Order: sequence, then C-alpha cells, then structure tokens
Amino acid sequence: MVEFGGWSMPVQYEDLSIGDSHRWVREKCGLFDVSHMVVSITVTFLSRPMLTLSFTQQHQFTGPNVQEYLMRLCPADLTSLSPYSSTLSVLLNEEGGIIDDLIITKHSDNAFYVVTNAANATKDYNHFTKHLTQLNAKLPADSQTKHTVMHNQGLIALQGPESKHVLQKLLPSDDSLDSVHFGQSLISSIQLSPSLPAVPVHIARGGYTGEDGFEISIPGAQTDAITTALLHDPSSSVRLIGLGARDSLRLEAGMCLYGHDLDDTTTPVEAALTWLIPKSRRDVENTPAEKQFIGQAQVMNHIKNGVTRRRVGFVVENAVPRENMEVLDKDSGEVVGRITSGCPSPTLGVNIGMGYIKNGLHKSGTEIAFKIRGKTRTGKVAKMPFIQTKYWKGIAPA
Repeated sequence: MVEFGGWSMPVQYEDLSIGDSHRWVREKCGLFDVSHMVVSITVTFLSRPMLTLSFTQQHQFTGPNVQEYLMRLCPADLTSLSPYSSTLSVLLNEEGGIIDDLIITKHSDNAFYVVTNAANATKDYNHFTKHLTQLNAKLPADSQTKHTVMHNQGLIALQGPESKHVLQKLLPSDDSLDSVHFGQSLISSIQLSPSLPAVPVHIARGGYTGEDGFEISIPGAQTDAITTALLHDPSSSVRLIGLGARDSLRLEAGMCLYGHDLDDTTTPVEAALTWLIPKSRRDVENTPAEKQFIGQAQVMNHIKNGVTRRRVGFVVENAVPRENMEVLDKDSGEVVGRITSGCPSPTLGVNIGMGYIKNGLHKSGTEIAFKIRGKTRTGKVAKMPFIQTKYWKGIAPA
C-alpha cells in the first residue's frame, strides 16, 4: 500500500507480481477500483477489508445552458457529440495551462456526466464553481446550470480482451455490449439476486490501458457486491490489479498521468494533445469573447506559431528512465528535456518513457542520450502509443 493523492492504494496484490498483473490485463481481464468516495467507505473484497483506490471524481452537470458552460471551460465541441457518447478533454487556465484532464459524456443537450482526477478534486471543484457562479448570475433560476458531485458513487474499471464476456453475463439480455463502441456509454442494471432489486449502473466503454474495457459507475452501497460478482466469474479470468501495473499499462498505451506528464504550466499543444481541439473551436477572430474557451488565445498562439518543447515517447538502452531524469543532446550533451514517466515495458521487453524534449528533436527515431544515476545512456525518440491499442470500434463492413 502506498500514498497517492492523499489516498492509500495497493501497488500490487499478493497473488500476482506487477509484471504478471500487467500481462494478465493484456491477455485476460483485470479489475481496477478507481472510485473516489468523498464519504469515508470501507470496501471489502472477498471478505477482506481493503482501502478504496481513488483515481477519479464523478460529476453531473444539468440545465438548458450546460453545453455553453462546459464549452467555456474546455476546448471540446460538445454540440457535435451524440447522446451517450464521450470525449477526452482538458480544463484550461487563462494561460492555456492544463488544470486537469477529464472525460465528458453527453447524456443529452441538457445533461452531462464528467469524470475528473481525484487528486485534483479541490482545485477542479473551485474552478467549476467559480465559472458556474459567473454564468448563473446572468440567468434566471429556471435556466441555470446545476453541478452535483456524485459523492457516494463507486467506479470500477474492467480491462482486457475478456472484459466484454465477463460483464455481459451480468447484464439484461437485451443490453448487448456489442452495440456499445469505444467512447460510448450505456445505462443498464445488474441483477445480483432474484430476491434483490436490480442495481442501476452507468457503463462507459474505454479505459486507461489500451485494451478493450469498461468503466462502471455503481451506487456506493452496491459497489462491493458487484465487484465481488465480477471477481467470481466462472471463467476465473478476472483478477484485481494494483497501481503498479496500471502505470505500466497506461504508459505503454501512451496515456498521460496528471501531475507528472501534464500540469497547469503545460498547454495542450506542448502536451501533443492538439487533436483535442477541433477546427470548430479554433476561430478566435470570429468567436465572441464570451464564447471562447478559457486560455484560447494562448493555445491558438501555440498552434499558429509553434512551441519550444513537445511531449514524446522514449526508448532507453540498458537503464530504466524515471521521472525528472535529464534528456541530453547526443552530440553536445546539452540538456534538451526531461522524463516525466518511465518503466520497463512488460509487453515489449524494453525500457520506455514519456517526457518533454526541445522542439526540433521531437521526431520519432531521433537519437538522444539520458543522464541516469550519474551515467549517460543512449536511446531514441519513439512514437506513442508503444503498443497497438485494441479499443472496440465495431466490425468493419465487408
């Protein structure tokens, strides 16, 4: 167990090493507790008390002006989302720095479900509240946006190639997961016993590992029972997975960890997240100030004029890259960047990392060097994701 963002989290469980846990998810099915219980709740797995893993915070935003509000806070075009589809986006400050990354799911034009990082709970809440107060002050009571933090709500992630088959067994027969593609969600129910009422669940297809999988939002009181039911799947393919493998899985998939690879001094352009900003949100000159997203001027300046550093992947020879290690120009030895995340890749059998490098040296294949524990190691810039992702996007037509 380790401290992470103010919470106690298991790095690994006693029945699997970190490497074996990682491979289990790639080959079978891993279950992650990614709940954020603001109310103190003890979750019990298999009759053993465990401390709740806290990665995320869940929010509901409702009201006739909710799209306008959320599009002020982030650069996504929420008007283009269909009901029960999701998008990754970022909350930005006035300088275009990333306050947090988040998943936004549109239930309707007037209702959105948002998942943020638990480590940023206070910062995010204050940011949401500040701008919500400003917007609502201009509107009559019946047009105001409402924000609800889903305090007593569990969130678990089922990840891996067998996750669909495991979850499908608990759902009603008419709720087929084949029709839910990556980035889409479904409101369904799970009937654990004929004598008990069905438990309402929100199922989003996606995750943080690069594998097919689902994030399942569950009322807090039933989170333990549903988690246990998944772990008791007759196939025995589901295992609890801890923080260690979660980190190596997401790094292989090229996904950022806030506070390490992203922070409030880094813009989406520097972070190689320009793709989060559709063309419809880039026209500053013809967009009234009140319709622009916060930080838009600085972000568009970076898109138009370039940046001095960029987030890239690294492969390092003969050493494991770790956070804050220096990246060097291979010929001059000049410091040209730093590592923000790194680990041995269980899938590829090489040492991989993520970080920032001087613009111009960011192209894949560029040979560079690293200062690791006082020694210079060689390596190169690499494309991300490091592995082929396996998100379910439906069967291509013949």
